[in-house]
Amino acid sequence: MLSKVVKDKLISIVSRENFDDAKTERLVYSYDSTPNLQAMPDAVVSPRNTKEVSEVVKVCNENKVPIVPRGSGTNLCGGTCPTEGGVVILFKHMNSIVDLDEENLTITVQPGVICLDVANAASAKGLFYPPDPGSMKIATIGGAINENSGGLRGLKYGVTRDYVIGLEVVMPNGDIVRTGGKLAKDVAGYDLTRLMVGSEGTLGIITEAILKLIPMPETKKTMLALYQDLEAAAKSVSKIIANKIIPVTLEFLDQPTIRVVEDYSQIGLPTDVQAVLLIEQDGSPEVVERDIEKIIKVCKQEGAVSVQVASSEEEALALAAARRTALSALARLKPTTVLEDATVPRSEIAKMVNAINNIADKYNLQICTFGHAGDGNLHPTCPTDARNHEEMERVEMAFAEIFERAVELGGTITGEHGVGVMKAPYLEWKLGKEGIAVMKAIKLALDPNNIMNPGKVFAKSYRKRVVVSGQGTVFAADDKKHMVVSK
Repeated sequence: MLSKVVKDKLISIVSRENFDDAKTERLVYSYDSTPNLQAMPDAVVSPRNTKEVSEVVKVCNENKVPIVPRGSGTNLCGGTCPTEGGVVILFKHMNSIVDLDEENLTITVQPGVICLDVANAASAKGLFYPPDPGSMKIATIGGAINENSGGLRGLKYGVTRDYVIGLEVVMPNGDIVRTGGKLAKDVAGYDLTRLMVGSEGTLGIITEAILKLIPMPETKKTMLALYQDLEAAAKSVSKIIANKIIPVTLEFLDQPTIRVVEDYSQIGLPTDVQAVLLIEQDGSPEVVERDIEKIIKVCKQEGAVSVQVASSEEEALALAAARRTALSALARLKPTTVLEDATVPRSEIAKMVNAINNIADKYNLQICTFGHAGDGNLHPTCPTDARNHEEMERVEMAFAEIFERAVELGGTITGEHGVGVMKAPYLEWKLGKEGIAVMKAIKLALDPNNIMNPGKVFAKSYRKRVVVSGQGTVFAADDKKHMVVSK
C-alpha cells in the first residue's frame, strides 16, 4: 500500500475526488480484457491535465511507486494489469478533441478520447482516420497508441503508428516532451514519436497526440468468397496481393468461427463452407469496380465455390459488423476465451492455418481461426475453461507451439495485441538476446527506477499460467512465482 506521505501528495495534486484507494475501486482496475489475469493496484488516480500527470509521475518516481497508464482496458496481453501494484492512472478527464485542422489534415486529441469518436469527428468533415481496432467503440486513442493497434483496414491503410505524427509525453522523471508536429516531413533527431508508439506505457505517458487524416474514399464495395478448402482460401489471399491489388479489408474466417458468428449475428452467413474471405475495396468508382472484378476472377481460379458481392451498403455494413463480433460470439461458447494474434508473411498463411489446425488436434483443443489475412495477422482463438487446470496446461502448450511456428515462418509473436505479460516469455524468440538487450538499454536510460508499467514486455520470469484452485493465477517460473488475485 502507498505510504501516507505519498497518498497525501497525490491527493494534493489531483484533489480528493480524483484519488481512490478503496478496495472496490481498486478491484475495478485490477484486470483488463486478458483472460484469467488480475492484480490489485494500490490506488487509482485521475489527473485533469498534463501538468497534474507530470506532478503525479514526479511523486511516484521519487518514491519508486509503479505507474500503469490505462485506457479502457481492452488489451489482450495483460498490458494494463497492475501486476506489481502501484498507481493506475485514468484519463477520464483528459478526453477532449483539442483541434481538427482541415488545412493540415490533422486531428489533435487527448488520450481519453474513444477511437470511434476520432473517426466520427473526421468523417463529419469529409475526412478519414483509418485505424479501426476491433474494440474501437470503447478503446481509447491513448491505449491504441500504446499498443500500436491495427484493425480490419490495416492491409491498405496501415496501423496506428502510420497516423501518429506528434505526441506530448510525460517522461518517467516527470519532464514533458513534445515530439513531431503537424508536419509532412521531420527528420530532426531520433524519431521519438515512433519510439513511444507501441511502447505499452513502459517509456512514458502520452497526454496528447496529433493524428494524420486523409480524404474520405469516394466509394467502396464488399464481397464474400466461399471455400470448401482452407488452403485454397489462404492461397487466394497471396494471389490477390501478387496481382498487385491491395484491398482495404481481406479477412479470413474458418468454419467454426463462421458458425458461431452466424449464430450470434443472424445475417445469413453460409455455415456449410470451410472458410470465408471477407473482402472490401474502396476508392474511385472505376478503380473499385476494376479491382473487385479482378478479385472475383482470382478467387474463382483458386477454388472459391461461390463469390457474392454485397448488393447494398446495408448488407456490406452487416458483413463487416458480423466480422467484428467474432470475439464476442466465440466468448459465448465457454467461460474463458484465449485469443492470440500470431502473424506471418501473407505468403505463409496457408502453412500457418494448417499448423494451427494440426496443433489444435495434437492437444485435443477447439481452436477457431479468423483474422486479418491480408496482412498475415491471424487470430487463433481457443474457447476453454480456466477451472479445468489440465486443459489450461494444454492451451498454454498449444499457443507456445503456435508462436514458435509463426516465428519459424518468418513471422512474429504478436501483430497488434502487444507483448505485455502474456507474450513476454516468447519475445526473445523474435528479437534474439541482442534485440532484447537494446530494448532494455532504452528502458533503463529513460526509466532507471523502473516505475513505468513494470513487469511488462521484459518479464521473462513469467513462463506460463497455472491456475490453482482458490488461489488465482500463478505465473510459474524457474526463479520465482508471482501470485495474482483470481478473477
